[in-house]
Amino acid sequence: MPSRPRAPWPLVALFTAGYLASYLLPTVVGRLSAGLGLSPSEAGLVGSTLLLCSATAGFTLAARVERYGPRRLARAGLALAVAGYGGAALTSYVPLVVAGAAVGGFGSGTALAVAAAGIAGRPDPHRTSTLGLLSVSATAGALYLTLPHLGGGHVLPFASLALAAAAVWPATARLETGHDTGEVREKGAPLPRLRAGVVLAGAMVCWSMAQNALWGVSGRIGLTQAGLSEVTVGAVFAAALGAGLLGVTTAGALGSRLGRAVPIGLGTVAIAGCIALSSSAEGLASFATGEILWNACYPVVLSYVIGLAASLDPRGRWAVLVGSASSLGTACGPVTGSLLSEQAGYPAMGLVLGGLLLLLAVPMTAVALHTSGRPLVPGAIRRRGGAPAAVVAATAAPTALAPQIGAPEQPVAEIPVADLADLRGPAAATRRAYGLAESTASADSGEPKSYASTSAR
Repeated sequence: MPSRPRAPWPLVALFTAGYLASYLLPTVVGRLSAGLGLSPSEAGLVGSTLLLCSATAGFTLAARVERYGPRRLARAGLALAVAGYGGAALTSYVPLVVAGAAVGGFGSGTALAVAAAGIAGRPDPHRTSTLGLLSVSATAGALYLTLPHLGGGHVLPFASLALAAAAVWPATARLETGHDTGEVREKGAPLPRLRAGVVLAGAMVCWSMAQNALWGVSGRIGLTQAGLSEVTVGAVFAAALGAGLLGVTTAGALGSRLGRAVPIGLGTVAIAGCIALSSSAEGLASFATGEILWNACYPVVLSYVIGLAASLDPRGRWAVLVGSASSLGTACGPVTGSLLSEQAGYPAMGLVLGGLLLLLAVPMTAVALHTSGRPLVPGAIRRRGGAPAAVVAATAAPTALAPQIGAPEQPVAEIPVADLADLRGPAAATRRAYGLAESTASADSGEPKSYASTSAR
């Protein structure tokens, strides 16, 4: 099993530092375009490079968090994030900015991989992921309210990412150190629920790409198509992230009452409509409505997807892989959004992305339905073969109490019983005191000797 910290807040802090770059993507891309003179496609490519490096870190470290140790990996990731984002903030030379964004992205992905693996090992991964989304939404909302009043340029967004990573460093002291053992290597061989995990990871690539294709150009939609100022767009984004806080809080309160299929399926359909509305906005009302409703639904669905991925493997490997697949889709989002908007315009881009999300709702809902079994209680296994008689549910009891799939059955120990003749004498009084009557078959009949209870209680 993965190492578990004594409290969830170190994982929440790591999750915030790792996910913050995705939430700040619109302002990062917009300021790269305005401050460094890059075209929208070039600025989107820089944002995609950052997130692609983050996804690469997740795919690389998915099965190695236990081997290297959560604390060591988390500190290495945070150090890379501080160095990369800080270096990008201190220069205006485009190649160095791109290199810093790439290094910082790899650091963010490393921190996010450690957080995802730890969240999967928690007794209630959905609750911990909800807290993480609340934290990153609140942090990003505060930055969207603050940054427009502090000046333009690319310096402030990258500096904010570096400072956030540095602020999380003390939380790593509460993580386990971990070490490489033969036991860790042996347990890391098979990936459970392979088909469901592959389908979910593949769907999350396209799901995240559709989300961030719009998110990466939302700033330009507000500035150019809706005719708003940067301060107004920042206020809309802050209100949208505030709605995300409300949505995540609602998801945390609901928990597993609705299961996972309903929030994931219906939430994805609602997001498709919000994307179409936001991309066709021509004023403040339609732009704010689309962005606020979209950001209220997005983290709700994401929290249930994270919980679903965590339920596929208690060691957290599917959680890291699905999270990395999400980062890969996020990395493709800015370029996809820029190309679609330049070639077909913002409204047509929204229709394409909305249609894609409607198609993706089907396999994601199917995975949620397929993997939602009933809890398996200890001892509920077949007598032959030792295989579980029920599927462990996503919210089952702690894995230490439930027999694992394919676990060998415990051997049956035979207890020798003394012959009846050896129990005569002083033991007879004890038998009579407990209401036991001696029943001895005839020696000639060859029938076995036994005890029969004479008490009805």
